[in-house]
Amino acid sequence: MQSLETARRRPTHFFSGERKTLDVAGVRLELAAADGETRDQLYVWLPDRKVLFTGDNFYKSWPALYAIRCTGYRDVRAWIASLTRMIAEDPHYLVAGHTRPVAGREKASETLTNYRDAVASIFEQTIAGMNKGMTPDQLVEAVKLPPEFQDLDYLREYYSNVEWAVRSIFNGYLGWFDGNPSSLFPLSPRQEAERVAELAGGAYALMVAARSSLDNDPQWTAQLCDHLLALNPGDSDAMRLKADALDALARRLPTATGRNYYMTVAAQLRRATSRPAQTPGSR
Repeated sequence: MQSLETARRRPTHFFSGERKTLDVAGVRLELAAADGETRDQLYVWLPDRKVLFTGDNFYKSWPALYAIRCTGYRDVRAWIASLTRMIAEDPHYLVAGHTRPVAGREKASETLTNYRDAVASIFEQTIAGMNKGMTPDQLVEAVKLPPEFQDLDYLREYYSNVEWAVRSIFNGYLGWFDGNPSSLFPLSPRQEAERVAELAGGAYALMVAARSSLDNDPQWTAQLCDHLLALNPGDSDAMRLKADALDALARRLPTATGRNYYMTVAAQLRRATSRPAQTPGSR
């Protein structure tokens, strides 16, 4: 039997169509379905005051068209359509799900329009490249935010990243296969690491190369450490070196979610090296 407290938390209003109007304490609210960051996203429109509460379909950052916490595909076309409906409301004030409001009819219209057009540009460039047979790796090198949007503070990659959006769009439409037949049945990480180590002259040579690239190319250091850890998951030197590489990458990245992930995994690796080694049968 549910407690009274649990019962009180249940929703009291529902709507299944495109729009629902409510009157709350004499204030008219219009709730509008707006597929975007989530399928059940909505925005709230106060028509008498020209205030638009955008939910998470707009905030002052490049939007999370994909979230690295591992979400399903977010329908970018639907997100663009939702932004278009928000623009059509002709708001004088934007109150975003995060970050500070935007005040003024002209500024609100300009901001939402630029936001919508920037997302649409990345989507259209990605689809065009896919139709040319480009792979995800090729697309992230080719697809860029147009120059007119690059200096707009509310489109900088503070929260999410254009590259992640490109990869998500590709996967959402075409799935994981990138078109390269070598990707159909790739070597396991350990099998590949064994072959790379053999080419390099052994695991020690891989470690030397990983350490030497830390200052100038921490991404390469991290990837070489992945090979070392595939060969020996308990390699504490490789763990610490990868942690250093991730910290270096974090310092260079403006995207908060990615920076946090780098630093979190770096901390986990360092904690792992401080644990006593387990013997067979120990717990």
